[in-house]
Amino acid sequence: MNASVGFILFLVTTLLLLTGAVITGRAARRKLHLPIVSLTIVSLCVTIYYAEQLGKLYDLESAGWIYPFHLLIAKVSATSYLVVIGSGLATLRDTARRKTHSTIAYSVITLTVLTAITGTWMILAATPL
Repeated sequence: MNASVGFILFLVTTLLLLTGAVITGRAARRKLHLPIVSLTIVSLCVTIYYAEQLGKLYDLESAGWIYPFHLLIAKVSATSYLVVIGSGLATLRDTARRKTHSTIAYSVITLTVLTAITGTWMILAATPL
């Protein structure tokens, strides 16, 4: 699978899985929520792999300021998933933490969407090699 197809396929998959994670989380359906979250993390990792491959096809520096900005948002977003996982594990032990977990999860989802937007902007602004 080439980088463009792989990236788009797994980005859409990741976003759909995130939607499923939100729906099952809000409904407190843990038995379904946990596997969906696990699949989301795997899909996100594959998306990042294909994003790296796609980036090799462009002069990303030519995109200007959006390139370092996108990288910053992407790194913060990816690292933030560890916080969501930690708060989720804490919620499994104490359901009173559910609101905190939800707030953190929505923040990370927002970062993920911003990463997708800035990444798209970066690719559109970059010169193909």
